[in-house]
Amino acid sequence: MNLLESLPTVIGTAAVAPALLILWLVIAADERPGPPLKIWTAFLLGAASISLLGVVRAPFAKLLATPERAWVAEVLRSVFGVALPEEAVKILVIVAVAMFARRRRFADPMDTVVYGAATGLGFAAYENLAYLVQHAEMWRSLAALRSVLTVPFHGALGVMAGAYLAIARSGTALGANRHHRDWARISSWILMLMGPLALHAAFDFPLLTLQQNPDLDQSTRLWLGTSSVLVGFSSIGFAARLVRRVGRHHTPRTALARERLSQLRRMWALLVAGGGAGFAGLAFVLTSLHHWLLNPDRNMALVLIPVGLTSILLGCALLVATTAVYFLGRNRLRATSEGFSSAP
Repeated sequence: MNLLESLPTVIGTAAVAPALLILWLVIAADERPGPPLKIWTAFLLGAASISLLGVVRAPFAKLLATPERAWVAEVLRSVFGVALPEEAVKILVIVAVAMFARRRRFADPMDTVVYGAATGLGFAAYENLAYLVQHAEMWRSLAALRSVLTVPFHGALGVMAGAYLAIARSGTALGANRHHRDWARISSWILMLMGPLALHAAFDFPLLTLQQNPDLDQSTRLWLGTSSVLVGFSSIGFAARLVRRVGRHHTPRTALARERLSQLRRMWALLVAGGGAGFAGLAFVLTSLHHWLLNPDRNMALVLIPVGLTSILLGCALLVATTAVYFLGRNRLRATSEGFSSAP
């Protein structure tokens, strides 16, 4: 199945939906979101940047073919075959979109963080789609695993690049040491590439080792898998900290602004939970129907169908709660805003 042809299917939805939900979570953390056109441009360019990977990998082809030791080959492959090309093309998109957006008057440095997240998540969405189409026989488990770790990880690396780009361009405005402004700016430019590159290579090295050495003992495999998961979730946590750092210096600290931001976070938390529960329920129902039609032993299907329907109902209830939070919160914020505007 062609990648573009698979977009309107359940597999396409499972591949792209996690990236879009995480992108909206990042947008909700910004009190003054940037132009939607530039955000979606960054998302689409991030997905299209995959086409440049071959060009970036080409200079390292001989280097990747030379090592004789297996662990050296995996280190070089994780750095020069995966991490460097992927992060380089994403940073190229982030810098291009941020430089173009800088022409906008009163541009907020938080916009650059959102552009970084959009680029990373666009890249992750296309990569996710390719993986699910390539492994269509196990797309459900693969979609669940990648939506929890790999897709947020790519978004986190984009957030890091965008945050360090914003810090480098803003200087002391984002809390850099005023006595070492030049070094803070230079180190931020370096970290914009080296931070995502190092974390990406550390995440991929254990996975590549597991892939190339299927005969490893169980304890070694467990250690390698655990280390990759720890690097992934630690990177996501560090990216969230950077978002808070940039947002803390550039978000209006009025009571109305804090209330609006709190409402947006509650709304998107309910939206993610509702969408996840609904998607899980749909997967249960489809799996049960498939099992019902192909397997003469239908006992398992009788159990899974009620579980799936319950999960779908739970997801719908959470989405209704999200709508209620939006409308009730909007009316309350509107009344609060009018009260502030009439105050002396």
